[in-house]
Amino acid sequence: MNPSTTDRIERQAFLKAPRSRVWRALAEAESFGEWFRVDLRGKHFAEGQRVEGHITWPGSEHMVWSVVIERIEPERRLAFRWHPYAIDPAVDYSHESTTLVEFTLEDAPGGTLLRLVESGFDRIPPERRNEAFRMNSHGWDVQMGNIEAYVVTH
Repeated sequence: MNPSTTDRIERQAFLKAPRSRVWRALAEAESFGEWFRVDLRGKHFAEGQRVEGHITWPGSEHMVWSVVIERIEPERRLAFRWHPYAIDPAVDYSHESTTLVEFTLEDAPGGTLLRLVESGFDRIPPERRNEAFRMNSHGWDVQMGNIEAYVVTH
């Protein structure tokens, strides 16, 4: 496979909401957790900090979502690192490379342009790389719809 197509997932969405509202949905941990379906009650995002919470998708409540916040640029960029598709509780993923998830915001007529890039899949162990890429690619399709619905109603 070509590295340009296997190393990164890219999505964008036009959100009919002011940039400040989209930013709150991304950067306020509790709001992020609502649309992303992770219990982040009482949590806060801060650069360099690990944030964890139980996933709230039906059937996945036993799994813990864990990220390290890489960068916060107010109303412009939020980035974190995580182990993609790390769903097997019997596997220690800590020795693996992480991927970088970056959300960026731009003003657009009538709303905000949200861009998402998850990169670094080519450094994931070959035995799970393709599945992690495929599952996260689908997951980002769902999550972009989730944030769109969230910012319209909140």
